[in-house]
Amino acid sequence: MLATQWLANARDVMDKIESTQMDNIKQAASIMAESIAAERWVHTFGCGHATLPIEEMYPRIGGFVGFHPMIELPLTFFTNIVGGMGVHQFVFLERVEGYGKEIMKSYNFDPRDTMWLFSHSGINNVNIDIALEAKNIGMKVVVLGSAEAFKDTKTRHSSGKKIFELADVVVDICVPAVDASIDLKNHQDKIAPVSTIAFVSAVWMIVATVAEILVDRGKKLYIHPSHNVPGDANARDRLDAALSEYKRRIAGV
Repeated sequence: MLATQWLANARDVMDKIESTQMDNIKQAASIMAESIAAERWVHTFGCGHATLPIEEMYPRIGGFVGFHPMIELPLTFFTNIVGGMGVHQFVFLERVEGYGKEIMKSYNFDPRDTMWLFSHSGINNVNIDIALEAKNIGMKVVVLGSAEAFKDTKTRHSSGKKIFELADVVVDICVPAVDASIDLKNHQDKIAPVSTIAFVSAVWMIVATVAEILVDRGKKLYIHPSHNVPGDANARDRLDAALSEYKRRIAGV
């Protein structure tokens, strides 16, 4: 049954992340914890489906203040498929060198910040632009993607670099280059990708480790609580406190 085949493929990816990436996860979390402890930001950016782990992370029940989502609407394609901001435009835009540099002009950054980038292939220009600009500012760069799967693939960027080569830490999500994981009879293309489940799994492994580091240092976390659980009388107050803290910190960005 193809449903269970996909589950097996997803479990295999998560098992590989656990068996090969724990040291990198700890290094990434340590960098991010330094930024958050300094009341600075872990900025998060990706294109296309690589925005999904960003949206999963913050704001989110069980997430906490310190992560700043940078989502460029024309680089998402989930509202429209054809017509305005359709897939054709997205595929073009993520390869436009210089676009990422313009995106970075819209924010204020600090060398104490971390830039956390998501890219399955690591070869497209917007993400590489962002990484280069972050490095120029002095930020640490953490990248999640399929570095091993794309080790022999050439970048599209004039720098000659893939995003993985610009990172201070790479966490490999252990997904094959094709991403889709199930062969279908009478069809050339596979179905059922696994990169999103891999991204999200690695995200929460890293974020949980960041929280562990900060709590062990005695830092208070502003956590988004569930405000739908009966009997939790002050959940909304805690949510308001988290949002107020976010608002206070974001004023400089």
